[in-house]
Amino acid sequence: NRALNEILMTINGCLGATARPNSLSLPVKGTDLWTLHRDGEVKLRMGESGPEAEPPLTVNQMFTSTVQRFGNYNALGWKEGEQWKTMTYNDYYKTCRTAAKGFLKLGLERYHGVGILGFNSVEWFIADIGAILAGGFAVGIYTTNSPEACQYVAENCQANILVVENHKQLQKILQDKLPHLKAIIQYKDELKEKKPNLYTWTEFMKLGRDEPDAQLDDIISSQKPNQCCTLIYTSGTTGQPKGVMLSHDNLTWTAFVTGQDVSLTDADKLQEVIVSYLPLSHIAAQMIDVWLPMKVGGVTYFAQPDALKGSLANTLREIRPTAFMGVPRVWEKMQEKMKSIGAKSSTVRRKVASWAKDVGLQTNLNKMELKPLNYRLAKRLVFRKVRKALGLDRCTRCYTGAAPITKDTLEFFLSLDIPLFELYGMSESSGPQTISLPDAFRLTSCGKVIPGCKTKIFNPDVDGNGEICFWGRHVFMGYLNMPDKTEEALDSDGWLHSGDLGKHDQDSFLFITGRIKELIITAGGENIPPVPIEDAVKEAVPLISNAMLIGDKRKFLSMLLTIKCQVNNETGAPEDELTPEAVELCSKLGSNSTRVSEIAGGRDRVVYAAIQEGINRVNEKATSNAQRIQKWTVLEKDFSIPGGELGPTMKLKRPVVMKMCKDQIENIYKEVLTPTTPDNPLPSK
Repeated sequence: NRALNEILMTINGCLGATARPNSLSLPVKGTDLWTLHRDGEVKLRMGESGPEAEPPLTVNQMFTSTVQRFGNYNALGWKEGEQWKTMTYNDYYKTCRTAAKGFLKLGLERYHGVGILGFNSVEWFIADIGAILAGGFAVGIYTTNSPEACQYVAENCQANILVVENHKQLQKILQDKLPHLKAIIQYKDELKEKKPNLYTWTEFMKLGRDEPDAQLDDIISSQKPNQCCTLIYTSGTTGQPKGVMLSHDNLTWTAFVTGQDVSLTDADKLQEVIVSYLPLSHIAAQMIDVWLPMKVGGVTYFAQPDALKGSLANTLREIRPTAFMGVPRVWEKMQEKMKSIGAKSSTVRRKVASWAKDVGLQTNLNKMELKPLNYRLAKRLVFRKVRKALGLDRCTRCYTGAAPITKDTLEFFLSLDIPLFELYGMSESSGPQTISLPDAFRLTSCGKVIPGCKTKIFNPDVDGNGEICFWGRHVFMGYLNMPDKTEEALDSDGWLHSGDLGKHDQDSFLFITGRIKELIITAGGENIPPVPIEDAVKEAVPLISNAMLIGDKRKFLSMLLTIKCQVNNETGAPEDELTPEAVELCSKLGSNSTRVSEIAGGRDRVVYAAIQEGINRVNEKATSNAQRIQKWTVLEKDFSIPGGELGPTMKLKRPVVMKMCKDQIENIYKEVLTPTTPDNPLPSK
């Protein structure tokens, strides 16, 4: 086998594992489960009964079926000034066809990309689906991407057309010559300059309206469910982004089984309402905002571009969604806001809220109402008001995913009778693999596998931890033109190897324990997953915003810490001022600090002593001496997306942080260590 397999075998060996099944070999078109080619066809993982046997559909077939059933229902909603405007499914489908004809008129070739670079909008959806109907690939590009990263994606998918939101995003594209590019469309704001083959959205749509239907109809009728229609580019936390090829069936079948699993209702019974605000270049947002609502005739409303800078709260109160997905940082921000408001409440109100939260947490943890009167009273006095204030009074399903969430945040919302249902998956599984449900819920678990799919723990160790592997019709086709990476992800039996470590409990609930690539292997040869230790520190020291464990090939573990601080509403960059919650925590400790710069570098001995106490408590629970944090340092600023330490979904980019904090890390390991105990901690750096 190739060197890659030897590396994987070495990793598995470190986990006490045996070799995985042999690598895949390149398939003949349509006969195997994977392909590397843009025009490739794959064998679908069909079953003989149940969800696996559901007839495959193209995107057009699913869309037209919904239009036939729910054509007069609203499909999309957006705000113009202070007014909400809507579009029905009939008009939505017609507009997507017009866009498809416009793309063909501009020269979109079969299996070439239409790159979309901008915040969520009606135009984003229409460009995405229009590209698919026209036989191209829908390709979302993160708005936070640098010009170089945008160029890479556009070049890799051989984009014929790029759809950009505004002048700022347009500038990223104009910097380089893209050999396959034929046209650029700007969908918001006036054009600041006229250039050849640069169109406004209005000009572009006019092109399509004047075109006959015959060419488009021929392309649509030639499409097959086992062909690629969408490319999702992984955010490239390690190396260059990979183009995840998703077929029509990947999208339509996943929408079908997920909708059934979470009990979404068809529009003629009770229309589902969604708010779109997470990056649409990410599969989670596409599945939740585009494909699931389309399957059941739901309506998607678009948040404002500054949603994550504060306006999302207003949109939620106006729209009152029936289901809502938040990445952990969104839930954490809500938690911080509510805590700071709570701190300013009267004593009586605080006591009532505290009592209600105790009742809420216990009721939900027990999953049976031992004190139904208490619970009903708490619901009337507190829970309903909280839900209404958040805009979640109609929301029966609140989800969290895309990055790890702390137990503290889960318990906070559970105490308010808002269970956050964790889901888990990846771009390569068209989104979900496991989902928590109201009747199948465990704190800190990602739930159970979705119907028609399988989860396997590959080579588990003595504690049941091993690599999580996926099987089902949601598993991707392969990485575009990347044989090595495809080989790394798929084994010869067609199982997708996630690179995540996890285990099942006795009831088949899945728990994520880390990532193989993130696994710290100390100089003494001990394997340590960092996330559980990082989460424990954040729970023990509420002042901490981000924690990153260091120790690969080192003699002991250390940790980089950041403090909770205010974020600039315009840029998203961390500021020096502490959050109100952090100021209050400092005050309770007897510290007057109100800025990060007053704490970092050992400037606030009181806060440093409190951090050390929290770390001592975490160390006391360590399973071995090697898993104890021996040293730590507080950084001058928090991690952020603009800073480069976090990816678009707030995932920690460990290699980037290692490079950026190289000097601080080297300083930690410069000094000779003497053994420590919780009673005799080392002086903190």
